[in-house]
Amino acid sequence: MKTEIVKNGDQLIAKFAGRLDTPAAVQTTENVKPLMEAQNKEIILDCTELEYISSSGLRIFLSIRKEAAAHGSKVIVRNINDDIRQVFMMTGFISLFEIQ
Repeated sequence: MKTEIVKNGDQLIAKFAGRLDTPAAVQTTENVKPLMEAQNKEIILDCTELEYISSSGLRIFLSIRKEAAAHGSKVIVRNINDDIRQVFMMTGFISLFEIQ
């Protein structure tokens, strides 16, 4: 699992690549801490290269959303594949996030 965060003006773009499963969740949680501390930013979770997300990965996305809202930031999820979209629909995450 690879996570990269790029600043673009008032946006923070987190690019996820690989499988966001339980073994990858610990390191990914550390990698996304800057997103959780960002003040008044637009946070983009770019899932173009994300192949799979487990419940641990969903928990990370939910934590990012919760902390972002507390700091006046907005979270947008982009480019999810059909399998991940299905997981979002089954778990209700589709209504929690703005999906582009």
